[in-house]
Amino acid sequence: MNLNFKDKNALVCGSTAGIGKATAMLLAKLGATVTLLARDEEKLKNTLLELPFQDGQKHNYIVADFSDPELLKERVGHVTESKTFHILLNNTGGPKGGPIFSAEPSAFSNAFTQHLICNQILVQAVVPGMKKADYGRIINIISTSVKQPIDGLGVSNTIRGAVASWSKTLANELGQYGITVNNVLPGFTATDRLDDIIANAAKKLNKTKAEASAFMMGLVPANRFAQPGEIATAVVFLASEAASYINGINLPVDGGRTKSL
Repeated sequence: MNLNFKDKNALVCGSTAGIGKATAMLLAKLGATVTLLARDEEKLKNTLLELPFQDGQKHNYIVADFSDPELLKERVGHVTESKTFHILLNNTGGPKGGPIFSAEPSAFSNAFTQHLICNQILVQAVVPGMKKADYGRIINIISTSVKQPIDGLGVSNTIRGAVASWSKTLANELGQYGITVNNVLPGFTATDRLDDIIANAAKKLNKTKAEASAFMMGLVPANRFAQPGEIATAVVFLASEAASYINGINLPVDGGRTKSL
């Protein structure tokens, strides 16, 4: 199995923390040259210093905020003028939790912009280079909610479903060029996002955070939360040559929590 990413360039979004950072670290360790993308330049600089460097790797970063699609388009487009990306990880923080009925309409439009519109901008920037290279891997971090809606995450459930449909359509269009498009659906993963979900669950269940955390772990057959690195290993496999015939799928990495087939 070839998991060597030497001579491959990867653009990793949301790469200063959690799943994005773990993926950037693993890709760099396996030989890829990584371009980090996030909105906080100080965190980007610190993450860049942590990346493993091997012969020929020239990691760098792009500062962009997904709430400003035009700036994202400008900054990424400037980089792709001279650089081919073989791997794109679309990954950004989930929308604020809460019941769908009480969500403001603007919450849907803002989330749609940050998750789908920005994904589209990034894909349009990198795919021409992928076609020339006859190699492309687009992986989207979404949520198990595309298979089974999650209570209390109304806006997220809606937008994640839209991204999943966009991704499947894109996979059908790009497969002929040696480009695959797949979604990774993390379960409960030890990130800042999970801390917020636990806090909301504690309030809803009238329990302490520790009790809410234990309750949520009890929903997972593995009886624990995932570590970001465990999600990253699935992403990196899908980014590899070994996954060349896997296209258009939703892959839950959730310890068995999702009940659907």
